[in-house]
Amino acid sequence: MERTFIGDLNQKIGEPALIRGWVSVRRDQGKMIFFDFRDMTGTVQGVVLPKSDAMESAKEARTEYVVAVTGTVNKRPDKNIQADKLNGDIELQIEKIEIINKAETPPFEITGDTSAINEDVRLQYRYLDLRSERMQRNIRMRSEFVQKVRDFLFKQKFTEIETPLLTESTPEGSRDFVVPSRLNPGKFYALPQSPQQYKQLLMVAGFERYFQIARAIRDEDLRADRGFEHTQIDIEMSFVEQEDVMSTVEAMLIEVAESMGRTIKQKPFPRFTYAEAMEKYGADKFDMRTAEEKESGVLAYAWVYKFPFFEKTDEGGWTFTHNPFSMPIPEHIDQLLKKENIGEILTTQYDIVCNGFEAGGGSIRSHDPNILRSVYEIMGYTKEETEERVGHMLEAFKYGTPPHGGLALGVERNLMNLTNETYLREVQAFPMTRGGQTAVMKAPKPLTDRQLKELGIKVDLPPKKHD
Repeated sequence: MERTFIGDLNQKIGEPALIRGWVSVRRDQGKMIFFDFRDMTGTVQGVVLPKSDAMESAKEARTEYVVAVTGTVNKRPDKNIQADKLNGDIELQIEKIEIINKAETPPFEITGDTSAINEDVRLQYRYLDLRSERMQRNIRMRSEFVQKVRDFLFKQKFTEIETPLLTESTPEGSRDFVVPSRLNPGKFYALPQSPQQYKQLLMVAGFERYFQIARAIRDEDLRADRGFEHTQIDIEMSFVEQEDVMSTVEAMLIEVAESMGRTIKQKPFPRFTYAEAMEKYGADKFDMRTAEEKESGVLAYAWVYKFPFFEKTDEGGWTFTHNPFSMPIPEHIDQLLKKENIGEILTTQYDIVCNGFEAGGGSIRSHDPNILRSVYEIMGYTKEETEERVGHMLEAFKYGTPPHGGLALGVERNLMNLTNETYLREVQAFPMTRGGQTAVMKAPKPLTDRQLKELGIKVDLPPKKHD
């Protein structure tokens, strides 16, 4: 018999069906044994009646056993209907249970909400944690969100293009994770903090509208909404101004969020300059919802724009506030080229904030080599150092580069808003612990002597401190 997914059983009332999945609950009432079975589409109750051929295997089956169950789909009596549950109006009269694989007792309860379980234990057994209803819902919602974004962008003539994970170390705001090269001893790749330079080069290449569901990897301090790895919806467009990018992304977020049943507080999204946001909220990411709106999961989007381009370093020099590849606002281009009133120069950076989180950010990019050179000069780079850092970009800009801009939306940040979760780990399949340890697997850990020798690396650890 062909398998029927549990979510489709209501189409087979009065008919035999074969389901495959896990035992969620087992209730032995002596003469009858009740089960709740689940697969990726839902849950259904099943019952083994007295003298059934399935009674022997039913007595053996336990929670989290993997089973194949054959039975007849019956309509439940009106008094037993559970209207608030999927398949609450049907029941499987079990005729056969095949135990496919047994399971030991899990280290924590899977059928409930696992958020209160110790984080280290949850991540050690993440594959079990992911079986819980809430985590299944969150991860499936993540997939739905990404798919709806893809559908929107394809309708807008975007092309999905992957960019390299092994790339060059460049200054983009955070520390790089680096990868040693076996073929080039003493040299290193960097894992991308973002596809920033590649997506600009794709605009030079004439693709005009690019997007990617991109992995971004940054060695930065960990917190509830930030990890070493995240996924972003990376977007870049040619022949656009700031308004074009913002209106496209706003339309996408509205379509996606509302198609997922969410309510948006205000449309079009309100806009604040950086100065206005700081004056009104004291921060450039803020929550505009009332207490009632927070409770009901309303999404309060807003734009923040006209950020300062530069900020002072601890040493008294200048560095960028967002990234060095942005254009200043048109009226400040001359100031930047002349390197005058540096602290007053504003950039075309725009951030999208939602419910207290920065959900994404972008800018109109510099496509003029003179502007990019001036940015690096302001930051204290010599001509030679600038060439070493971004010479490939300066060279590319010589060959008919269109004006372009874009934005990156953090998938995890947006999912936290969609799910009302407060921790990034609740919307990632395999997140890291607060100490930077991987879920399930044991990393980071030392390399073997053989691996270090192949890479030409010697590890010089500082001496351990003794009390």
